[in-house]
Amino acid sequence: MKTFPKPLSVQEEREYLKRYKEGDLEAREVLINRNLRLVAHVIKKYQQTGYDMDDLLSVGTIGLIKAVNTFNVEKGSRLATYAAKCVENAILSRMRLWFQTSIPRAEKNRDGVFWHRYPRICISFALLWTAA
Repeated sequence: MKTFPKPLSVQEEREYLKRYKEGDLEAREVLINRNLRLVAHVIKKYQQTGYDMDDLLSVGTIGLIKAVNTFNVEKGSRLATYAAKCVENAILSRMRLWFQTSIPRAEKNRDGVFWHRYPRICISFALLWTAA
């Protein structure tokens, strides 16, 4: 089984962040690769949700990339602190999107009847107009 690379020390992190801000894209790749363990740690919280762990890892990695791109060294915090929130926000926003698209929507047939996939939920416009 393949493991994630070890995280950067404080000195290494500062050095790679400085190099990335100067335009070194290899430093950006190192920052992303060496913080993948953080993404795996954050997605452990969502193991019991029923979502595919590979999908969560992909979404978390996108959050990590955003964190590396937008991190501000002058704020005084470490990259891992900022990245953990970015990863979690990316996962939660994607989970909200997945939840919204999985709810069955009502559809209307030719008779003006709204129906869902569940047979008990059926509202007819004809019944609504005659009751008024």
